[in-house]
Amino acid sequence: MRKGVIYFPGLNGLRAISALAVVVSHITLALDQFGLNPYIFGALQDGSPRGISLAGHGVTIFFVLSGFLITYLLLAEKERGEISIPKFYMRRILRIWPLYYLFLFICLGLAWSKNLEINSTSVVFYLFYAANVPFIMGSALPLLSHYWSLGVEEQFYLFWPWVVKRIVNPVLFILAFFGIVVGIKLVLHFRVPGSLAESIIDITRFHCMMVGALGAVLYKNGNQVYFKLVDNKPVQLFAWLILFLALINQLGIPSVIAKELIALVALALITGQVRQVNRIINLEKPLFDLLGKISYGIYVIHPLVIYSFARLLRHWNPDQPLLKYCVLYILLMSVTILASYLSYRYFEQFFLRMKNRFVVVKSSASRLHAKG
Repeated sequence: MRKGVIYFPGLNGLRAISALAVVVSHITLALDQFGLNPYIFGALQDGSPRGISLAGHGVTIFFVLSGFLITYLLLAEKERGEISIPKFYMRRILRIWPLYYLFLFICLGLAWSKNLEINSTSVVFYLFYAANVPFIMGSALPLLSHYWSLGVEEQFYLFWPWVVKRIVNPVLFILAFFGIVVGIKLVLHFRVPGSLAESIIDITRFHCMMVGALGAVLYKNGNQVYFKLVDNKPVQLFAWLILFLALINQLGIPSVIAKELIALVALALITGQVRQVNRIINLEKPLFDLLGKISYGIYVIHPLVIYSFARLLRHWNPDQPLLKYCVLYILLMSVTILASYLSYRYFEQFFLRMKNRFVVVKSSASRLHAKG
């Protein structure tokens, strides 16, 4: 590892697992577009096809990862002096905006050419990183409903660096924020279930991102009580068990607390991976490193891949339906990974090199880059 470069091992593995779970789930939900049965994992209570539970929680894992990494880097920058808010936002812009807007305009153009329904008001929200608003209101744009999470993340970072810069005791602030939000959510759930306010909290998961931020503060401070609580064999085993149960749709946790539990589980796994003391599964592998590095592209691009191949293969009906299932999952995942790699290699990296001009604390998202 290069001297002075911050790198956390294993986190690309968590990114890869979450991103691939999302892709598998969305392929499943789109199977009817290929003339196949989308209910292979069962049905939800409303009768709609069920994907895999891990995909539904994958975004929460992304949120916790983001909260941990960004907060740690902000704290490291603060330790060296003053946090540069303009440089922080330039780094975010150069990492997120290029692919976000490229894919947005591609999908808008495609939707227009195919006469797909486009809500003009929703377009405005997407342009200003508020895709979670039309998602909550049920007016998400075609091929872009997944953008809601990108809106949530960018909205969180409108205020979080200012908090880190000025606050004296971030642990107290985070615990208070988390407790208040969860308390309001529980009250809403049991008093006015299914309300708009409950949906807003459930989707705009700032408190889950703060779980990652809390871990960053405690990890940065070397808090031994925290390490003893989350980085031991039983807790690490339990965390992996929860993820496995989500993968096979056997989690069985009340929905009102599921996202918060997954956030805590994600934090435990993050801590186990980066400390490398009591981890049950080592995610510091070249394949995971690669997939995690391009996971942003995987998440952004995959709906267009599914849509495109649904048009190409809708009339393909082999004698063995099982063959079509297998081919579709392998083909769509492979093409998504390939497209994401090409996007990262020939498009995103141009902006990432520009991003380095605004770096205060050197860090690396890839094991190979950290060593090189």
